[in-house]
Parts: sequence; structure tokens; C-alpha cells
Amino acid sequence: MRPLADVERVRSFMRAFGASAPPQTRVYFAGGTSAVLMGWRAATVDLDVSIVPDRDEALRLLPALKQQLDLNIELVSPADFVPELPGWEERSAFIAREGNASFYHYDFYGQALSKIERGHVQDQADVRSMIDSGLIEPQRMRELFEAAEGVLFRFPAIDPASLRRTLEQTLKPHE
Repeated sequence: MRPLADVERVRSFMRAFGASAPPQTRVYFAGGTSAVLMGWRAATVDLDVSIVPDRDEALRLLPALKQQLDLNIELVSPADFVPELPGWEERSAFIAREGNASFYHYDFYGQALSKIERGHVQDQADVRSMIDSGLIEPQRMRELFEAAEGVLFRFPAIDPASLRRTLEQTLKPHE
């Protein structure tokens, strides 16, 4: 079992990856990685990352960094579980540039929708942190969900009516 990743271990990954990344690589963090960098959690089990553009040259760096830094690294983003929300790239918050790589938090609205869909206790706490921090606004979350609702058929594991109810239950106390 690898040790948990705290903020310094995440920053070490950023420096090491950026030092060898191909030019103009963007790395999007999500889940526990964003929570650690934002200070909502002290540590996370793994780094949830997506790399754009999706090039072998960048992806080949990950196994060595995983061993070298003793980190769990998962190639995953909210878009693997819920539809991409319109404008997600523009809303993805810049973190830092290291070498050839720019690091971002994947759109917090997309992260929140993914966490609402999963419904784990830790996910619910993360969504509350996003709302309390002003990173997502309930009304805008509803608007973005409605814009993406028409493509939920691409995610057959999701029951759209159930997701809408859970979204409303999550957002209601914060208005």
C-alpha cells in the first residue's frame, strides 16, 4: 500500500511531470487531488489526473513517476462518469506551470456533478466545500446540469431522474 498523497507529494508530482512533459501539456486534477490542493483534506489515496492532449509521450511518464514518487496515479476525470459540462475548460482553475506542463483543477461544476452522482459521504463533503468556498453556485450548477441532461443517455448507468433529485437535495440547503 502506497502512502497517502499530501500537498507536498502532489507538488512533487507536478514538478517531476512538468520537467519531462512534452510542450503545451495540460494536466487536470480532480477528486481528492483538488481537495488536497484546496485544503479541504490533508491527503488523498491517489492522484486523479487527465492529460490534454492525450499523447503517449506524456502518458509514458506516469509509470516511472508512480514508482519514483511512490504515488497512486489514476487517469480519470469527471467526464468518465458524467457528461462534460459546456465551457468546462474555461472554468478549469489554473494552479501552476511547471516546466512544459500547466496544471489545472478540472471544472469544479463537473467535479461536483460527478461527486453528486457517486454520492459517497466524502464526495458530499467535497461538494459542500465547493459551495461554501464559492467555487460553485447552486443556480449555475442547475443550469449546467440542464444543458448536459440531454446527453445522459451516453451514460447508461445513470438514471437521469434520480440524478436530478439528488442534485436538488444537495443544492437546496445551500440557497
